[in-house]
Amino acid sequence: MAKKNDTVLVKNASVLMIAALVSKIIGMIYKSPLSSTIGSETMACFTYAQNAYLILLMIASFSIPQAVSKVMAEKIAFRRYRDAQRVFKAALLYAVIAGGIAALICLFGANLLVPDNMANARLALRFLAPTIFLSGILGVFRGYFQAYRNMMPTSLSQIIEQIFVAVVALAASGIMVAHFQGKGEDALQQWGAAGATMGTGAGVLAALLFMLFVYWVNRNTIRKKIRRDRASKDESYSEVMKYLLLIMTPIILSAFIYNVNSFINSYMYTFILGKRGVDGGVLKVMYAEYGYFMTLINIPLTLAGTAPTSMIPEVSGLYARGNLDAANEKTIQATWISMIISIPSAVGLMLLANKVVQIIFPVSNGMGGSLMIVGAVMIILNSNSNISNGVLQGIGKPEIPMINAAISLVVNMIVLLVMLCFTKLGIYSVVIAMIIYSILICVLNDISMKKYMNFKNPWKYAYVQPLLACVPMAAVVVISDFLMGLILPERIFGSYTVSMAISAVVSIALAVIVYFIAYLAISKPTEEDLSYVPGGGMIVRFGRKLHLC
Repeated sequence: MAKKNDTVLVKNASVLMIAALVSKIIGMIYKSPLSSTIGSETMACFTYAQNAYLILLMIASFSIPQAVSKVMAEKIAFRRYRDAQRVFKAALLYAVIAGGIAALICLFGANLLVPDNMANARLALRFLAPTIFLSGILGVFRGYFQAYRNMMPTSLSQIIEQIFVAVVALAASGIMVAHFQGKGEDALQQWGAAGATMGTGAGVLAALLFMLFVYWVNRNTIRKKIRRDRASKDESYSEVMKYLLLIMTPIILSAFIYNVNSFINSYMYTFILGKRGVDGGVLKVMYAEYGYFMTLINIPLTLAGTAPTSMIPEVSGLYARGNLDAANEKTIQATWISMIISIPSAVGLMLLANKVVQIIFPVSNGMGGSLMIVGAVMIILNSNSNISNGVLQGIGKPEIPMINAAISLVVNMIVLLVMLCFTKLGIYSVVIAMIIYSILICVLNDISMKKYMNFKNPWKYAYVQPLLACVPMAAVVVISDFLMGLILPERIFGSYTVSMAISAVVSIALAVIVYFIAYLAISKPTEEDLSYVPGGGMIVRFGRKLHLC
């Protein structure tokens, strides 16, 4: 029987998963009317600006929550609360400086970051400059509470952020489209995309104000712990900053290299195909379809990514105390949770790809569904690499995933260059290159974990059993989808979308039920195992009725 505090990791991961699910669903829902409002070509400009913004964000602050939580968790593990507070203050200074520099690059370097055949995205990118500055400060506060293993402030701030993103983006883009309608296609695309990015800034600002409020509410508790601290070494701020930079720099570089492939792929795609004479409008429409695909697969990817976020403080503390076995056990738990979500999500999206894309993005020309069929496997691969990246960073080896990602990135670029120059695969080339990139990272990180932790990947427990449970699930999805097509009229309330939505909801509901029945029958998990899973109590009660647990 596991001790009570053994479930802290999973509870924290569960809180983040629920928040991520809510925020990503909001993000998916608002992008549907947004794409209808601004159109596919403007949506492509918005997506490109967001990708460029994310690269600058990664350089300045994207991994600050992980870095801050890791360094502070090491101090807190030995009750050095005053030293942990110094880390927090030093991180704030770093965020202000790095965020300010990145914001200036965003403002004045948009022409270099965006190729000429996507020039209408430059204004939207410039609008994101203040958001980069604020995001770093927000990341410090999120990392602060994660270090104390309190995931609730981060989770609530994510939901608040996404609500403001959705509301402001829809309102601002609608106003821009109405105002610039009839004033030229370029002006419409530029200001329509810029209006959509206003939501991103509003969301970050709202989340930061919420985190400041939470910190203010907890200030007395924080001060009390600091006053009672007798273990701190009272390191100077210069020493703290040096150590923070030593830890943070490879983590940020690793995250940058790990994620920069999306931006590089986008740039190569637009630049090379533009040189080959592909029409600019066609490029934008295909890139918009790629954006629809990425929006949908990012939902399960985000859920799976919450496990390493909550895992790093746990692994750091255990590794700092020399408890390697416990650190490995936490990794196995996180991997299991991630895979029982990622694997059925990938299979389900692959089977219902065309229908789901058409429901969420009615303006799609169908290519987004085809991209989903090809690229849904990335959900499983990226979930795996997210876990291994988190582990390697947590044990103090942040340079390892950085090197592995760099090797994979070089291969990605070579493969994409060849496909773009010598094939007619178009946007499919980007997805194929990303799959190869993800496979390489998974393999290289797994080798590194075996070397430094003697870690044995729980293949049967975390991968094979969920895959086997997906077999009956897939059969039910196919049969249900076919029968619903026979039963339901082609149009309901005069809409194809309503009919498709009903069919998809029924198929997904049946798939979830069949998957968990099959999984319980195949793996026979204990009630303790299921208690780690979000909604595990409900699964236990369901399994008892079927005598499966």
